[in-house]
Amino acid sequence: MEKQTERHVLGLSGGRDSAALAVFMRQMHPELDIEYFFTDTGKELSEVYSFLSRLEGFLGKRILRLNPDRGFDFWLKEYNHFLPSPQTRWCTRQLKLEPFKRWVRPSLKAGTKVTSYVAIRSDEDQREGLITQDPNLKVVLPFREHGIDKQGVIEILEGSGLGMPEYYKWRSRSGCTFCFYQQKIEWVRLKRIHPDSFEEAKRYEKTAISHGSPFTWSHGESLDDLERPERMAAIEADFEIRRHRTLSRRATNPLRPLEDDARDIDDLYLEDEGGGACLICHK
Repeated sequence: MEKQTERHVLGLSGGRDSAALAVFMRQMHPELDIEYFFTDTGKELSEVYSFLSRLEGFLGKRILRLNPDRGFDFWLKEYNHFLPSPQTRWCTRQLKLEPFKRWVRPSLKAGTKVTSYVAIRSDEDQREGLITQDPNLKVVLPFREHGIDKQGVIEILEGSGLGMPEYYKWRSRSGCTFCFYQQKIEWVRLKRIHPDSFEEAKRYEKTAISHGSPFTWSHGESLDDLERPERMAAIEADFEIRRHRTLSRRATNPLRPLEDDARDIDDLYLEDEGGGACLICHK
């Protein structure tokens, strides 16, 4: 059997950018035998799985599921029921990065050159791909190389017929149902759209607090407090004020007059809500 000398891999999150990159690479480089993979935490939105199935249909290729050996509940116990947070992102490390490393490690040790394609856009100067010290692992950023920004990503998905993942109607990040990088408005919407997932997040939070965890899912308040009707109404009203203010300040792009700036809420993060996200989860 001939030894494999190179591999091309592309990680998918179930989100907009990584899906658009898969479409882009399929269209621009059909000669490459790209391996598409998804690291499944078991706590993803149902819309993520639906979109991945549609993407498989477009690619004509199966997306490999890299399920970690042990799921979220196992690692939560290992971390003494302390919730993951921006300060301690053990979920990203244990459920996303480690499964990927275990998957490619045998190839790297055998001397195979592995090229990993990452969906960092040209308008994301602050982001970097996976930092690696292995000379056999190369990280490539096609969107940055070709000058493709957020609107370019949307155009790729719409042009392919895939369109956007359904959750972008109400949420700006993919990943786990109870990602700690969610805005408060997204927690409100999670409760309204996926109440069972919201209740599960509340149970995790209460257990964490009983074990002395200093973190709650949402910065500065528990989900019990956040779901009070008057609090939810205040969060929704504040979000609408911010949304209208942001859109009124935004200049129209003459090259994209039909650009729908209200289609997601990426630009509406408040400083006190953190912003940002785990690159490998939300891309």
